[in-house]
Amino acid sequence: MFRCGIAYPRCRWIVPLLLLFAIIFDIIAIAATSGWVEDEDAKTHYANMWEQCRGKNDKWVCESLMENSWAQAVAALMIIGLIILIIAFIISCVALCCSLNITLLPLIGALLIIVVVLQIIALIIYPVKFNEELFEGHYYYTWAYGFGWGATILCIGCAVLFCCLPRYEDELSGLAKTKYIYSSA
Repeated sequence: MFRCGIAYPRCRWIVPLLLLFAIIFDIIAIAATSGWVEDEDAKTHYANMWEQCRGKNDKWVCESLMENSWAQAVAALMIIGLIILIIAFIISCVALCCSLNITLLPLIGALLIIVVVLQIIALIIYPVKFNEELFEGHYYYTWAYGFGWGATILCIGCAVLFCCLPRYEDELSGLAKTKYIYSSA
């Protein structure tokens, strides 16, 4: 019978793998040049985290958003969040994959909560300030912005897991007694 749980070394890589997906999603959101926001038909205006572009057909004029303090704040928060996320990933690999170090799990959870706070602030500042300063009609938030939210949601889930796992230290280390549902009368 196949059994897989957090106590078995072959399955302890699942939570670090989720963090790896969050890192990939963050990199996609930060590096996307196609835009976080685009106009209704995606033909005359789009903006990503770094610049906004206006034009038609093959004639596009792009200008940097980094002249605005809010865009600098969004970029800084997203990049700092990514760096902390990478640190949390490395620590989680050491804590769960290389050896079982349960004392590091609350630290990883705390780091992920910091990442979540930074990224939620950045992902809320961007549309608010975009609508205040650059808005000129009907816009859609694109897949790149969605990847930023996807990374944040993965971090929320992993933070909950890392904060709860120390309560199951015996199960993690394999020292827990087997609990049977059947009882004889």
